[in-house]
Amino acid sequence: MDPVHRHRCLIYDGAPSRYLPALAAVMREQLRAGIRCLYLNSPPMVSDMRSYLAAAGVDVSHEVAKGSLIVSSDRPHLAGTRFDIGRMIGQLEDAISQALNEGYRGLWATGDMAWELGPEQNFNQLLEYEWRLEEVFLRRSSLSGICQYHKDTLPKQAVRDGLATHASIFINETLSRINPYYAHNQSFKALPVSDGELDGVVAGLSRAEV
Repeated sequence: MDPVHRHRCLIYDGAPSRYLPALAAVMREQLRAGIRCLYLNSPPMVSDMRSYLAAAGVDVSHEVAKGSLIVSSDRPHLAGTRFDIGRMIGQLEDAISQALNEGYRGLWATGDMAWELGPEQNFNQLLEYEWRLEEVFLRRSSLSGICQYHKDTLPKQAVRDGLATHASIFINETLSRINPYYAHNQSFKALPVSDGELDGVVAGLSRAEV
């Protein structure tokens, strides 16, 4: 995969279920390519994803049993209720190495950012986390994935941070766009986008075909 499109963001509003078929289609193709898939979200969303994967032709029980597919609402990276950046990055690094050691071509991962950050919802850590995550993507070519940003459940600054830290924006299973708001190596700097401009960006993405 083109390095630009290995670390993508999905920014959307409205019902999350609109995007599950597209994510399921991506996961199906990753599984077929011999890449382990990891999906992290709340229990209801995990249940829905299993249904959409089955509808996409994935034998979910078989893939889960052999370890190719992990769909989970567990959050072992939390220190109690607090999001621990170092623990999350370390566990991701371990998951990449484990996938390769077990014969997979790589690891593809996706998760809802609000769910990953845990019940404290400390979005002040989000920008640092995404930049450290970007460093992992740059170092580990066997890693690819999509960070999910649901505008309806996130502060606008968190969505700005999502735009700043991803070179590519996921539209659907066949289309991604180069992100003109990507801040490259300007680590830990907030994106200077007004509320109106941000709303316009998200509205444009939401109108895109899914």
